Amino acid sequence: MSKTILYLECATGISGDMTVAALLDLGASKVKLLTALESLNVEGYSVAIARANSHGVDACSFDVELEHEHHHEHEHHHEHEHHHEHEHHHEHEALGHEHPHEAHGYQPDHSREHHDHEHPHVHRNLADVTAILNSGNLTPRARDLARKIFGIVAEAESRAHGKPVEEVHFHEVGAIDSIVDIAAAAVCLDDLGIDDVAVTGLNEGTGFVECQHGLLPVPVPAVANIVAAAGLPLRILPVQGEMVTPTGAAIAAAIRTRSALPESFTIRKIGLGAGKRDFGMPNVLRAMLIEETAAEDAPAAEVLILETNIDDSTGETLGLAMESLLAAGALDVHFIPAFMKKNRPAWLLRVICRESDASALERIIFTETSSIGIRRIRAGRTCLARTVMDVTLPAGPAKVKKCSFDGQTFYYPEYESIKALAAASGAPFSDLFRDAAETARASDEKQTE
Repeated sequence: MSKTILYLECATGISGDMTVAALLDLGASKVKLLTALESLNVEGYSVAIARANSHGVDACSFDVELEHEHHHEHEHHHEHEHHHEHEHHHEHEALGHEHPHEAHGYQPDHSREHHDHEHPHVHRNLADVTAILNSGNLTPRARDLARKIFGIVAEAESRAHGKPVEEVHFHEVGAIDSIVDIAAAAVCLDDLGIDDVAVTGLNEGTGFVECQHGLLPVPVPAVANIVAAAGLPLRILPVQGEMVTPTGAAIAAAIRTRSALPESFTIRKIGLGAGKRDFGMPNVLRAMLIEETAAEDAPAAEVLILETNIDDSTGETLGLAMESLLAAGALDVHFIPAFMKKNRPAWLLRVICRESDASALERIIFTETSSIGIRRIRAGRTCLARTVMDVTLPAGPAKVKKCSFDGQTFYYPEYESIKALAAASGAPFSDLFRDAAETARASDEKQTE
């Protein structure tokens, strides 16, 4: 049974509008999106869905166009500047039979009395935004995801401003375009039925951005707070400008379920979402629906082993380093007790990784431990063909890894899946582990009968 994964490739960063555009290009329903947005208690904007060309790459564009744009200033000029620097030549896409609205974009119905009368400088707090989301006709899953994303942004801004979340009034959570972008992203993700998302890291630019408080360094404080809290790997490119916005970082943090891609996969579909700034290269967020494939379908695997001896780092430091290495894509990390010169007790840190990840992992070792040298050892490895099965137990759903070798099949329940199920149900871990393996085997045998 193959597993479908959404892979967000953030080569030129990520923003809210880029995410929505990529998901629409991937196949999310415009009808469901526009209907959901119309149900929100917000006015003062229109939505334009179009095609854009970024340095020769065709992509979908999603714009929230404010009625008072000539008066409106974003607090950080974030979300890749909806009202400035439109570098792409838009060819607006007619909604055709999917929706009766005009081809140039969706104009919400502002005639209904329940809409609040928007002002371009209205400041809202998280409770205000939550009330707006609760008032809309969103599915429970989409509403929960939107609230989760807003919560991440609010926590980051709270730390940036040095105030409790409930006391912070700021444009980032209160602005119309942020509400629409985040709600739209949640609706599209829900419509695509996605629950497994790979985000291997975010690429960011350099320099400063102008905001209501003055100049802020890139990455801006809110983005830095989000990637730090979520453990999102960040790579700085030699490019002037902001590539990662707080909304984009919050979406990535909220939906990421894995930090590394499968060893081997096939691509089912690709969606491209256009950004609005010109970085001198294609500015697109690429979203791919991929399916994990068995190891036997891939070339012979080769890995690198990174090793270093450490005798002067604390246990807390080493524990954090292990977490960071695994989050950044290490295949495995372990410590081996050792004795070094001068009879010092020490640890041998060993990291198994893909060659493409080696430099990033070495950077973590050098910055988060006291190591001053790392050995690289190239090694081959033999992997069993494997797929991940979803099984349903009386206590709930679980995941089982199915491995094959020489005509034999082995079923290994995923530890985190069984651990979560045990915590939720109160059933013993060992019983659930055994039942999951037996259920997976029985399911396979029934299908072959």
